[in-house]
Amino acid sequence: MGLDLSIGDDLRGRVRVAWSLIDGVAVRAESAELVAEIEEHARDVRSRFGGGPSGDVPGAADARDLYKAVGLDPTKTRPSNEALLRRVLKGEALYRVNTLVDALNLASLRHQLPFGLYDADRLRPPVVLRRGRDGEGYEGIRKARVNVDGRPVLVDQEGPFGNPTSDSARAMITLDTRRALVVAYAPAGCATPRLQRVIEETESLLVRHCGGQAVERALVPA
Repeated sequence: MGLDLSIGDDLRGRVRVAWSLIDGVAVRAESAELVAEIEEHARDVRSRFGGGPSGDVPGAADARDLYKAVGLDPTKTRPSNEALLRRVLKGEALYRVNTLVDALNLASLRHQLPFGLYDADRLRPPVVLRRGRDGEGYEGIRKARVNVDGRPVLVDQEGPFGNPTSDSARAMITLDTRRALVVAYAPAGCATPRLQRVIEETESLLVRHCGGQAVERALVPA
């Protein structure tokens, strides 16, 4: 199945995304090798940036620029990458979910962009990134309803399922996931070479820890 992902008129010129569809993944509950890689990166981040504000970490400004461009205050509604970064800077361990989610969190820390990760078999394309409408929302992962009114949100034929801050239970990754959609959110001014590198390196990381292969990839707008 080919994936059709576009940006709605209400966000065009404000947002870019890079996405990849990875087929044949084998998600495990945990991996000692992956945990060690995450902990090594966390130590490196703390040694270089510990004691300073998260916004000063190289690359973090891009996610903040994205939120400002869509009318959100990034100090009140944290991009998912900065929420992870703040935990690391405080010396707190990242939540462990499963190997695919944990590897994606490592990619988000490395590249300092918010990502979404979705079970592609639970989606009904086409997919559009647009602003949420009045009353729209979804059941969050391990949390109450996520309201997306006025916020950037990915929507398929069944409705909203993810945004740069918090994803939905409907499309969440489980141990049964076999096809994964990875989405990196960026401001419109994010350079194409950087965004291309982000999605390619993220694919490589996820495939290394979870198997499978990337079967589709795109930057939107190209």
